[in-house]
Amino acid sequence: MELDSEVYNKVQELCDEGDDYADGEEFDEAIDVYFQALQLIPEPVYDYAAATWIYVAIGDAFFFLEKYDEALDNFMQALKCPDAIGNPFIVLRIGQCFYELKDMENAKKYLLQAYMIEGDEIFEEQEEKYFALISGLI
Repeated sequence: MELDSEVYNKVQELCDEGDDYADGEEFDEAIDVYFQALQLIPEPVYDYAAATWIYVAIGDAFFFLEKYDEALDNFMQALKCPDAIGNPFIVLRIGQCFYELKDMENAKKYLLQAYMIEGDEIFEEQEEKYFALISGLI
């Protein structure tokens, strides 16, 4: 579903602010602003594409804070939203969260899925340990 233009503009403005915080590695502040944006989306939020990218942004900020449980939860929420299934970045981050949470079976499953969607390019800017986990499977 599409957001009404006034709500969309406010959500976009907040997300831009959150992105600025994230770019400056001020992840706690970014998360706060992203949650403000998410609260503007009408229920059910899972019907709106904007929720997809907000959940991903929140998950990514938590990932960089090494709060992998919270990151994983937000990436899983993103999967319930439009255009998330098959998104290689979301699948990659889910696999990385599982890896960091020491759930190697799920880590392999999601990291392999990211590889199948995007190839080894998706791992280029990531720590080698993630690709190493699946390299024997491909």
